[in-house]
Amino acid sequence: MTLALRAMTRLANWPDLAEALPSCGTGRALRSEQGEIVHFHSEQDVDLHLTVPAILRFEDHLKNATAVRMVPGSRWVTIRLEVDSDIDLLLTLVSVALHAHQSWPVPDDSPSPECNDRRGMALPRRP
Repeated sequence: MTLALRAMTRLANWPDLAEALPSCGTGRALRSEQGEIVHFHSEQDVDLHLTVPAILRFEDHLKNATAVRMVPGSRWVTIRLEVDSDIDLLLTLVSVALHAHQSWPVPDDSPSPECNDRRGMALPRRP
């Protein structure tokens, strides 16, 4: 079982998330009542809609995480799942995203089909 499938299986059991078709048209998605939260684009790449306030709040931590790729101007971050601990990071960030969507409902910050996968931003492999 791939890391992405293991993560998807764990997250699909969360009561605040439901499987949905991704608005970008690629892969699988999980959404909350507020909107799309996670796009699983491949066996390793996952886009997560954190919201602008959450990205700004945790920016230093996100930049230091080797599994995270931030794209300037995007409301999404990409997590590259290569080791088991990346799943733990993803689960933590999904929790942050759910809280952000519930705490800071900002109409301008609704997800769009422009997740990082659609911006052509693939993550390089770790050294």
